[in-house]
Amino acid sequence: MVILDVRKVAVFCDYFIIASATSMRQVNAIARQIAEDLSKDKIKPLSTLAFNDESGWVALDFSSVIAHIFYKPMREFYGLERLWSDAKKLRVIRSPR
Repeated sequence: MVILDVRKVAVFCDYFIIASATSMRQVNAIARQIAEDLSKDKIKPLSTLAFNDESGWVALDFSSVIAHIFYKPMREFYGLERLWSDAKKLRVIRSPR
């Protein structure tokens, strides 16, 4: 997973979260879980989500944060990290569970 601070290079949001999965089922499960977890805090995406998406790329737009969940080959093909290489890459700290 990568978090990009795009505030200095984009006007439509502040952060990109870019993640990938090894199957379409995982892509959709990750997207569904993000939406469910945030909805508990009354945070909802700007558009309706299709959780049976087969495109290989699900974007969840939460206004200031856009989460991109890719099927791994699609992430490599589109290369958002390369397209937004001027953005600052933030360090992800994972808490123990």
